[in-house]
Amino acid sequence: MAAQKINEAHEHIAKAEKCLKTSLTKWKPDFDSAASEYAKAAVCFKNAKQYEQAKDAYLKEAEYHTENKTYPFLKKRKAIEQAGMMMKKMPEAIQYIEKACMMYIENGTPDTAAMALDRAGKLIEPINLEKAVDLYQKAAGVFENEDRLRQAVELLGKASRLLVRLKRLDEAAAALQKEKNMYKEIENFPMCFKKTTAQVLVHLHRGDYVAADKCVRESYSLPGYSGSEDCVAMETLLQGYDEQDEDQVYRVCNSPLLKYMDNDYAKLAISLRVPGGGGKKKKAAAAPQGGASGAPAAEEEEDDYEGGLC
Repeated sequence: MAAQKINEAHEHIAKAEKCLKTSLTKWKPDFDSAASEYAKAAVCFKNAKQYEQAKDAYLKEAEYHTENKTYPFLKKRKAIEQAGMMMKKMPEAIQYIEKACMMYIENGTPDTAAMALDRAGKLIEPINLEKAVDLYQKAAGVFENEDRLRQAVELLGKASRLLVRLKRLDEAAAALQKEKNMYKEIENFPMCFKKTTAQVLVHLHRGDYVAADKCVRESYSLPGYSGSEDCVAMETLLQGYDEQDEDQVYRVCNSPLLKYMDNDYAKLAISLRVPGGGGKKKKAAAAPQGGASGAPAAEEEEDDYEGGLC
């Protein structure tokens, strides 16, 4: 099958070269037809998993769309984007995709640009988190400029989670605040609650109790937040953190509400330590005295807590 597709690709290239030839009866090259044949060749190479040759064919398609007097911008941009998608050298591939995205924006198709940046972010994420953050933020910015806040906030969410994974917590805190503002604007208040919880975890990991407390207090103005499960959990967490009550912090951070958040935030929850706690739970004041089971029970609690935080 692969060999057949490669042969088909070369047939399309031969047809493209024929379209470019001139003669006594044909004074101008047929750039449009040549571009079309190279596009077909690229698809054949792609199906045969000959990605480098597919890239070259897409770039040829883009070149001949440029030569075409009618200058079909959309086809050229798409060809450049596809060339980037075919490349194994990811940094160079992303450059091609970003170039295509700039052309999309310049020629009035920002939505297509944002979607291409999102795809590029997914491609680069496994090998370069920093670049993925940049691409997701750019895509979010394009959607935001178009007042497409639902699409923008989804992409901001991707960037925020990666910033947490990169331990760039100051930037993550700012990104989460922007997310929450957008969710508030589109009146998705349950998501505002979740973002408040994420903010609290980020701020506590930054060692900024005041900022964490402020996030909760500001959220009281959100419809339905005061008294909600999210609100009670954060009030309890902040109280335990402030009072250095490791048992209370442990219970909240290992509750289903926090454990089943997005993975990056769940990790923040289970790894949270109270100041000066050293990662150990306090021994319960009501532990049995003088019995054979008293001291071992306290030791068992300590071991369980350590395991839960690893």
